[in-house]
Amino acid sequence: MRQTNVAFIFQPADDLRRYIENALSDLEKVNLIYAGEESEREYLRICDEADIIVGWRPSMELLRNSKRFNMMIFPGAGAHSIAAKIGELNRRPKPVLINGHGNSYLTAQHTVAMLLSLTNKIIPHHKWMIEGKWRTGDDEGATIPLRHRHVGLLGYGAIGSTVHKFLSGFDLDFSALRNDWNKQDTPTPTELDKYSRSELNEFLTAIDILIIAVPVTSETDNLIGETEINLLGENSLLVNIARGRVVDQAALYGALEQRYLAGAAIDVWYDYAPESDDKGLLYPYDKRHPFHELDNVVLSPHRAASPFNDLERWDEVVENIKRYAKGRDDFLNVVDLDKGY
Repeated sequence: MRQTNVAFIFQPADDLRRYIENALSDLEKVNLIYAGEESEREYLRICDEADIIVGWRPSMELLRNSKRFNMMIFPGAGAHSIAAKIGELNRRPKPVLINGHGNSYLTAQHTVAMLLSLTNKIIPHHKWMIEGKWRTGDDEGATIPLRHRHVGLLGYGAIGSTVHKFLSGFDLDFSALRNDWNKQDTPTPTELDKYSRSELNEFLTAIDILIIAVPVTSETDNLIGETEINLLGENSLLVNIARGRVVDQAALYGALEQRYLAGAAIDVWYDYAPESDDKGLLYPYDKRHPFHELDNVVLSPHRAASPFNDLERWDEVVENIKRYAKGRDDFLNVVDLDKGY
């Protein structure tokens, strides 16, 4: 067992502190350090003697000045920006970067909820009920049957595989595309047609429901454009819970507006600091592409990882701290700094 100082560059809620402290209570040499306030100056202070840093969006200054840290735990998906920063550090060996998968269950649940809301037209029927329109029928909002559809999971990591598990009770066919199938060390919930990155076109041609759950990298930026949407075919469905920029904004909007795609459910967007319109309203996409005016979409404000007070999502963080303190190097969910995931 080695002395391990763990600094949190955010202020954990009291119940989260207790949860983590109780989980690590049998490790006397683990010292948890919390910030007295949320400020860069305070984060620099507490990270000065940190072996492990836990949190989101560390500045380059903090990483450079934290001379002792050997591990950065990012407790969520999308660590590509931090990977680039750590890659710039003039240190050998580089600190280990961990990308938490604790939100995978919650994100997969949200994914399935959005898909079913889209196919069953839950949102328009809800609005019609509020308006007093009783039992609006199939002419206005017919359900899209799921049976005999072919789901394509673009990305088969923690989220994609959990979505597969959740949907396995439906009468569906499944395909999945991932870069390295050698990393698949557990059985899949149902039979699965496996595709590699070089087979993207064949993958898209084979499916009619595309669920996107890949990290943002140079390879996935604008991966799905007009050509790829056309390969899906008419009346297909698209669900994006990865990052907005994986799908070309104009191509997606055009396919929905022209009803080439039957519908889309979207939780991730293109502008996370939008300017308000003349009515003071905020929309996280280009004004030329008003997704909110379409009636064949389910819009979600990047909430797939909710609730943030779910404590079990921190179990992987605790496990990696334990392994570090015990001198192990078989950490969970280590990010390849060159690839960004």
